[in-house]
Amino acid sequence: MYVPSKLFLTRGVGRHKEKLVSFEEALRACKIAQLNLVRVSSIYPPGCKIVRKEEGLKELSPGQIVHVVMAEAATNEPRRLIASSVGIAVPRDKGQFGYLSEYHGYGQTDGKAGEYAEDLAAQMFATIMGVEFDPDKSWDEKKEIWRISGKFLKTSNITQSALGHKEGGLWTTVIAAAVLLP
Repeated sequence: MYVPSKLFLTRGVGRHKEKLVSFEEALRACKIAQLNLVRVSSIYPPGCKIVRKEEGLKELSPGQIVHVVMAEAATNEPRRLIASSVGIAVPRDKGQFGYLSEYHGYGQTDGKAGEYAEDLAAQMFATIMGVEFDPDKSWDEKKEIWRISGKFLKTSNITQSALGHKEGGLWTTVIAAAVLLP
């Protein structure tokens, strides 16, 4: 049975006249282009540790099959703002699984996209725990809900945004990813 024990977060931007090459350039910026990526759903494994990207990359070999939770967005529209984000909801109880969420949007800054991705991850965790969760409440109100429920939760995100090429003619791709390690 394979359950990841570590993960690292990465993000990047790529630009090229071909959409596929733009995607490849974004993977290169993330430092994961040399891997065979398999997208998986959004469970943060129990006991999983988040490590620095440099540490995680040392454990990987070119061509290796690696599981990722990845968000991506692309545009060829001039100056269109795009964002990709992976939200993370990690319970204080290390024996409990958490959630990762993938989000991509348009016209949103890093802050807005990242906050939305965090709320998605927290909301998925809340539904499985039977905790009422209203994403429209302030962060302080949300923290109080977690405290009262006894299900303490830490959220974070990794987000990449970019503007489409100023004159058009080039594809811009943004990627945010959580790379799962054995």
